[in-house]
Amino acid sequence: MQAIVIHAPHDLRVQDFELSNARPGAGEVSVSMAAGGICGSDLHYYHHGGFGVVRVREPMALGHEASGFVEAVGSGVQGVKVGDLVAINPSKPCHSCPNCKAGLRIHCSDMRFNGSAMRMPHEQGLFRECITVGAERAFAMPAGIRPAEAALCEPFAVCLHAASHAGNLSGKTVMISGCGPIGILSIVTAKLGGADRIIATDIAPHSLDMAARMGATDCFDVSQGMDALAPFTEGKGHVDVVFECSGNPKAVPGAIATLRPRGKMVLVGLGGDALMPINAIVAKEIQVFGTFRFDDEFSEAARLIGRKIVNLAPVISAIYPMADAQKAFEHAGDRTRATKVVIALSDKAF
Repeated sequence: MQAIVIHAPHDLRVQDFELSNARPGAGEVSVSMAAGGICGSDLHYYHHGGFGVVRVREPMALGHEASGFVEAVGSGVQGVKVGDLVAINPSKPCHSCPNCKAGLRIHCSDMRFNGSAMRMPHEQGLFRECITVGAERAFAMPAGIRPAEAALCEPFAVCLHAASHAGNLSGKTVMISGCGPIGILSIVTAKLGGADRIIATDIAPHSLDMAARMGATDCFDVSQGMDALAPFTEGKGHVDVVFECSGNPKAVPGAIATLRPRGKMVLVGLGGDALMPINAIVAKEIQVFGTFRFDDEFSEAARLIGRKIVNLAPVISAIYPMADAQKAFEHAGDRTRATKVVIALSDKAF
């Protein structure tokens, strides 16, 4: 089948690629893929061949943000039917390791995640023509939702999980540090949670414009440093919760300085190691949380998008046909004009 395959940095090919697509067995569905969103990790594979210690060691189909239409269902499947648009959850925990048994499926010791080079052989991604998955990973979307919007369930679930660490946001002052796709969707999440004031920071005008469009009440360009945030550091700080989405180590100390006593910082973005201002964290009793991927939040993301409680369509900067995958990746990496770039994996995406 046709797939979008990474071989090495900047060696991205749309090619015939041998991928399993058996007829659905009991509890499975076959899906004709329609749309896939380009994630930051996809860009790392494209530009650098991986991230951290994770490297592409064999050709790998990319993609873990995707949707498609059900073509066939196996026995015992309920909740989805042939013809349904579904968002596909790329996570496949084992359900049997100690972490899974303890209710921590998100930390499964044997997790399989589409489009990941952590394992060898690699776990192939969703930028392909079709796939068969367990029905529990396919979430039906109502009529009126476009495939590109359904593909946003995955990144939105990441933000919903991050927000779960922050607790009640109603009436709070929230700062979003870094307004790439995850930062923008974190703004949506904070607004949904009832935040009274949402402060957004970034270095790119396009990102700050999108932040304002999606609900940020205050937007600050920090390309020349953190001085613009000085009013929020007065006294012992004025911000209740920071979602650090940039992954930039330099952003962490500046963000902590804005937090009020017993404020919370949720580290969402992946970047290099950062020097933590331990004295400030201790003196103000700051709570620092790491957050990674999602679990049940995927179904909540599908519900919120499907019922149009949130409208994420504005974050989609462009949709490219599969044949123009390389152009799509170049666009997605251009912070001056891109938030979320989507690839049409079939004509049904449009």
